[in-house]
Amino acid sequence: MTQMTQSQPAAAQARTAVGWHVEIEFEEDDHRTRAAALLRLPDGNEVRAHGYASRHPSDSNQPRVGEEVAGARALNELAMKLLTKAHDEIDEASGRISHPLR
Repeated sequence: MTQMTQSQPAAAQARTAVGWHVEIEFEEDDHRTRAAALLRLPDGNEVRAHGYASRHPSDSNQPRVGEEVAGARALNELAMKLLTKAHDEIDEASGRISHPLR
């Protein structure tokens, strides 16, 4: 944690701590893993995303690897949805169409 001192600029002293928690749940069968990610924003909105992973029949059964791949894909989709949401809010607030965020 950063300790504030008198020598730091006022802007550095006026920080607000915000935390987000992402929940990821997994469903698995013998060859497929599904991940569902949920982010609850401080304003009450929720953003949901999904990711999938498939295991080739010749691959060894390693459920954790399937969870990592499916989870990463769900988080990637979640990130893209957040960028789109932010872009839409920027356009709404500014009254003009801006370049998409990537």
